[in-house]
Amino acid sequence: MRDLFEEIHADLARHDPVERAKELSRRELPKRFYTEVAVAETDGGFAVTLDGRQVKTPARKPFLLPSRPLAEAAAAEWAAQESVINPGLMPLTRLANAAIDAVSQRFAEVADEIARYAGNDALCYRAEEPERLAERQRLTWDPLLEAASGLLGHRFRLAGGVLHVAQDPALTAAYRALVGTVSPLELAALHTVTTITGSAVLALLLARGVSTPDQIWAAAHVDEDWNAELWGEDAEASRIRAYKRQEFDAATLILRG
Repeated sequence: MRDLFEEIHADLARHDPVERAKELSRRELPKRFYTEVAVAETDGGFAVTLDGRQVKTPARKPFLLPSRPLAEAAAAEWAAQESVINPGLMPLTRLANAAIDAVSQRFAEVADEIARYAGNDALCYRAEEPERLAERQRLTWDPLLEAASGLLGHRFRLAGGVLHVAQDPALTAAYRALVGTVSPLELAALHTVTTITGSAVLALLLARGVSTPDQIWAAAHVDEDWNAELWGEDAEASRIRAYKRQEFDAATLILRG
């Protein structure tokens, strides 16, 4: 099982979820070897068991989750595997593996990367035309930035087009301080939401319960939805979006419990 999962957790910062899925799809998948999947409470958390044996991470560490609902969701992924075990269909399991094996060892590095996103957040870059798109961005994103500013104690600077705008270093420092207080599992989930949406702001608001998951998801796709309304949906783009939504939902389970 180690080879199948190592691309997922070995370097969390480098792997796009869609590219991970493509890589996994090119590998020969192992056959399902177990019959019964269950959840067991242990001293360190909640374990998933396969025929009574606890699941381990690719690095052979105990696969433990902090709550029974999370462990049951991971167990459901294992139970859903049919003739083979396909990690591409197990986003929560992959994310937990990443947290246990990688993020726990590289916490500061991952937290620093998320904070850098906050300094170059997608919500700060606005279309100058067409006017209707600019207005949609303003109506959707301004309240979210206002909420994030309230959490951080600093305001975001906006830019028209794609020219870089530097944020106040105090803002990114405040963001880094906030994410530095979470668990490795929560940090892995924040990283996933940040990279999928392009926005550390959206990840923070999701974690703090300021907006619903559907509102966060819609805010992350304002531009994409605008283009789809104009030109129609692209089948490949829709497939990728659906896959990313599964990753997003797994991270949301962790962040929203």
